Amino acid sequence: MQIAHKLNYFTRTEKTLWTTSVLCIVISFLYFNRANYMTLAASLVGATSLIYCAKGNPFGQVLMIAFSALYGIISWQFAYYGEMITYVGMTGPMAAFSLVTWMRNPYNGNHAEVKVGSISWREAAFMVALSGVVTLLFYHILKAFGTANIVPSTVSVTTSFIAVYLTFRRCAYFALAYAANDLVLILLWSLAALQSPAYLSVVVCFMAFLANDLYGFVSWQRMRMRQCGSRQTA
Repeated sequence: MQIAHKLNYFTRTEKTLWTTSVLCIVISFLYFNRANYMTLAASLVGATSLIYCAKGNPFGQVLMIAFSALYGIISWQFAYYGEMITYVGMTGPMAAFSLVTWMRNPYNGNHAEVKVGSISWREAAFMVALSGVVTLLFYHILKAFGTANIVPSTVSVTTSFIAVYLTFRRCAYFALAYAANDLVLILLWSLAALQSPAYLSVVVCFMAFLANDLYGFVSWQRMRMRQCGSRQTA
């Protein structure tokens, strides 16, 4: 797997976005938390994962696996069992499958950039139907576990499932699905912060993730057009 060590691998915009994200995460941790270093570690790993994923680099999926494990533990500590089950039982394993898929589909032999894929309308309908089944199943599981804030927790399962499905299929819209998930998580952890201000650092983390995911969608759209243009001129 090629990680790409060139100094100019990331654009100025990407460097600025990553640096700003890291600064916001660290400052919010020092101001609101200062205790749970696992939260800080998860946030930094997640932000770094997103900037690599925005480039279509499989290394981003390696970091996503690590983030899923750390975030699962943090969610368990606040009784957000939906988040724990989703990331440990779905997002993490699907990131592993996506890693294999991305590595097997490099663009023009460049293993630091995946070949952008797409899904048909028929497959999109199947994905939506399947996400409905997963949502219903998880709702009853989360209810049985006594999950806190069960409605947004269930919605988070839906957006997460769509995001990991599209990531596996190498479809640019995975970033928008993750952005939708970020909005749900901002709500979830804002509710948690009402009970403990320390969780405000997690809110800031997902605000940074939202900015990164929106940029990721723009980046993948550019990748798709560039790759399609190269195929047409070849």
